[in-house]
Amino acid sequence: MAPSETAPPGVSYVMPVFNEAAYIDDAVTSVLAQQYEGEQELVIALGPSTDGTSERVRALAEQDARIRIVENPEMAIPIGLNRAIRAAHHDVIVRVDAHTELDPLYTAVGVATLQRTRAASVGGVMVATGRGRLQSAIARAYNSRLGLGGGPYHGGASEGPAESAYLGLMRREPLEAVGLYDEGLKRGEDWELNLRLRRAGHLVWLDPQLQVVYWPRDTWAKLARQFTATGIWRGELVRRAGGRHPLRYFAPPALLVASALSLVLLVLELTRIVTGPLALVLSLVYLAPVLYAALLLALLLLRSSGERLRDRATFAMVIAVMHYSWGAGFLRGVLLGARDAVDRSRIES
Repeated sequence: MAPSETAPPGVSYVMPVFNEAAYIDDAVTSVLAQQYEGEQELVIALGPSTDGTSERVRALAEQDARIRIVENPEMAIPIGLNRAIRAAHHDVIVRVDAHTELDPLYTAVGVATLQRTRAASVGGVMVATGRGRLQSAIARAYNSRLGLGGGPYHGGASEGPAESAYLGLMRREPLEAVGLYDEGLKRGEDWELNLRLRRAGHLVWLDPQLQVVYWPRDTWAKLARQFTATGIWRGELVRRAGGRHPLRYFAPPALLVASALSLVLLVLELTRIVTGPLALVLSLVYLAPVLYAALLLALLLLRSSGERLRDRATFAMVIAVMHYSWGAGFLRGVLLGARDAVDRSRIES
């Protein structure tokens, strides 16, 4: 058999980048250090950054011929990804982010799984990591079932068919056949793409061996903006795709509605506008926020080895900010549509 018939397939990494000065070097290094024998290139879709990222990316490209740059003036992730994919040379597309770092064997394991399963898209597990008390608490929330509802790619799942793939290694042919990423979306583009792949009869696969380090936002304001925007676009996707969404997506907006109704009812009861049996029946609305408050209190009081009170308090507050921001965004997205909502957590400090 000729050597060309046994050579591993070439891989094109596609990375949308905007205002990632603190993370871009480590992200690019983790890509270029992959222990993979096939040909590799990194195509960066570069937005007009204001924090020195653009200059750093251009310097990295001058140092390594495997790095190529396509401009992404719209700063939209799906548009940038599509530009990078169209510019890519190889048939295996690996989506990476500037906030992530790949395990050295990520590509080798992922390509092997892609070939073994004949899937169109293969994803792995997000391992959130943080520096300092707040980012570490946010990372802990990402890795917890409490934070993001226990999605399979946050750990604990077995290998097999999946609803979606985190980042993902994809075969170009089915990717192009379904039209690449939806450029009308600002968030949730991975889930929507994998939905179209599954509808077209292709397999989406989860392989927990694939490990990706993810660096979350590092301020309260960025966290709230990110989760509000994510909730808005998830609401938009619900409008588009109907009921094809796990029930966990509906928990935060339900909690927010129950909390708001509880405040209204409390005022009505204190002013004696609502009394008697009616007040007793309506008081069932208190159940959700009371149980949620009990959960946050438990997070505050239950101490693990070496954990300080302020660490537990920060984690509990992070959980609440995630849920209520996401829930508020979701309701807006469902009721009004996403319109031109964007994630401003990378634009504003």
